[in-house]
Amino acid sequence: MTDYRPSRRILVTGAGSGIGRATAMAFARQGDTIGLLGHAEVELRKVAEEVEQLGGAAEVLVADVSNAEAMSTAIKAFAERDGLHVAVVNAGINGVWAPIAELQPEEWDKTIAVNLRGSYLTIHHAVPYLKKSGKSAIVVVSSINGTRTFTSAGASAYSATEAAQVAMVQQLAVELAGDHIRINAVCPGAIETAIENNTVRRDTESVEVPVEFPEGDIPLTGGKSGKASDVASVITFLASDAARHVTGSLIYVDGAQSPLR
Repeated sequence: MTDYRPSRRILVTGAGSGIGRATAMAFARQGDTIGLLGHAEVELRKVAEEVEQLGGAAEVLVADVSNAEAMSTAIKAFAERDGLHVAVVNAGINGVWAPIAELQPEEWDKTIAVNLRGSYLTIHHAVPYLKKSGKSAIVVVSSINGTRTFTSAGASAYSATEAAQVAMVQQLAVELAGDHIRINAVCPGAIETAIENNTVRRDTESVEVPVEFPEGDIPLTGGKSGKASDVASVITFLASDAARHVTGSLIYVDGAQSPLR
C-alpha cells in the first residue's frame, strides 16, 4: 500500500516536446494537474491527451515565454483556478552558435530573451502563487554548457544564459527560503530531444578546439545520449517531499559527460 499524496498543480514551460513533455508525463503518472505552457498549441494539445491517458489532468497555456504580458496572463489563468505548487522552468533554445565576432546582436538577444528573460518571467509571475501554497518548489532546467563545460564551439550566448540561470537559482534559494519555496537546477548533458533541429551553427569550425573521445564522450552509456525521462525523474524528485531539505542545488544529469570534458 502506497502513501496517499494529494494531487498538485504543476506548471511546465516548454511542455510541447523533449524534457518538458517527459516531465509532464512523469507528473501525470502521479495524478497531478499540469499546466502545459508553450508557443505551439498543436504540440501542447497532443501532450495534453497523453497526460490524461496516464491519469493526470492538463491545461493548455499558449504563450511566448519572453513576452511579459502573455506570461502573466497564462500563469494567472492556471494558478488562480486552484493554486500552483510547482513551477518547472524548462523552455529554452540553443539559438545561433557562431564565433563571437560573427554572432549578431539580434541573435544574441533572441537567445537571452527566451532562455534568461523567459526564466525570469516564469519565476516572477509564479512566485506570488507559490507563496500561497505553503511548501512549494521551482526546478530550473539549465545545462552542462556554461556551468561545467565550455567546449561547445560558438555557444557563447547559450552558455551565458545557462550560467545565469544557475546564479539565479543560488541567489533565489536564500531569498525564497523564508516563504518555504525551494529552488534547484538540473543540468542535462546530451539528451535525446529535438533541440538540435532548432540549432543554427555558423562557422563554428573556426573556433573549435578538436578533442577526440575514442570510447565516446558519455562514459556511463558508452557514448549514447540520455533520455528526456532521465531528466524528468530528477525533476520530479526535486519537486517532491523527498527533497524537502534540498534548495540552491545543481544536479548534473549527463552520465559523467561533463567531468570528462
